Amino acid sequence: MHSEILITICARGGSKGIPGKNIRALAGKPLIMYTIELARQIASNYGADIALSTDDQAIKDVVLKAGLSTDYQRPTSLATDSAGKIDAINDLILHQEETKNKRYDYILDLDVTSPLRTIGDVTSALVLLKNKSGAINLFSVNPAARNPYFNMVEQNSEGFFTLVKKARDGAVMTRQSAPAVFDLNASFYWYKRDFFSLGLKSAITDRSIVFAMDHICFDLDHLIDFEFLDYLIKNNKLDFKIC
Repeated sequence: MHSEILITICARGGSKGIPGKNIRALAGKPLIMYTIELARQIASNYGADIALSTDDQAIKDVVLKAGLSTDYQRPTSLATDSAGKIDAINDLILHQEETKNKRYDYILDLDVTSPLRTIGDVTSALVLLKNKSGAINLFSVNPAARNPYFNMVEQNSEGFFTLVKKARDGAVMTRQSAPAVFDLNASFYWYKRDFFSLGLKSAITDRSIVFAMDHICFDLDHLIDFEFLDYLIKNNKLDFKIC
């Protein structure tokens, strides 16, 4: 049975860490283009729709030059630093469903500022979500470099520092024997449509699953992140293909 899929691209204009980063040039093209090009490949494979959510005219102009038009304007209330992304995605879904006169089965949100993902990542993750009974969403992760069971500490009520988490079977003596933990890399999120009917505000729920990438992936939070990725792409240092 054919599944209706909506691909959402959320790109707010008010970045303070790297002003204008969504359309900042990365290895010769605007950052948002990496996401648009991947979205088009996925849309072609699945017959999916692509929708943009932005409050910024400069972003709209860049996207329009790339051939992706939109009649949606993100409300001011959903374009602040404190506005949650789940609410922004939900508003875009409702607009698209009314405009297209359809109801989507799955929503794929691609984060503009974490472009190190592949077609294989995204399609394999959808299979995982479809096959996991009871799951309502999935998000991409990488194995964590630090582990709260082994080498992460926090201050207790007496001012001393202890491990963040204690293993059920006693102290963990080696990194290899610690329970597996993961870092969210903010690259992509798959949602079943019912997720947005539950009033949830976070992608992390008690019915979430993950897709662990086997390659490098990180979010562009700071200028040094941007410069590092620019170097990797320009000098062919990535061992996998992105758009």
